[in-house]
Amino acid sequence: QVQLVESGGGLVQAGGSLRLSCAASGSILSINAMGWYRQAPGRQRELVARITSGGTTNYADAVKGRFVISRDNAKNTVYLQMNSLKPEDTAVYYCNADIYSGTYDKPLRSDYWGQGTQVTVSS
Repeated sequence: QVQLVESGGGLVQAGGSLRLSCAASGSILSINAMGWYRQAPGRQRELVARITSGGTTNYADAVKGRFVISRDNAKNTVYLQMNSLKPEDTAVYYCNADIYSGTYDKPLRSDYWGQGTQVTVSS
């Protein structure tokens, strides 16, 4: 069984910073891409940032230059450093990972989601 556990959300004033973390645990063989998505009330879930196992990153236009995604492969953890936060960044942030789990003779590839962490930016 694989779990993604997020932490680091909270309430911050506009212009402030937060750092989200997401740790994967369980019978993990390898992790491909990891990413962060967000969902604001009344809106669809959208990609915020994504990072491949090799470190290639891509960002939503709305967060380019303000957010930085990184990962620690030894810890199976992905981070999202969020700077210059705006009220429109308010949402539930979800971690996502493409993971091979199980055993090497019978690996299972699945897409996993964290439980979500609330980020609220006040004006």
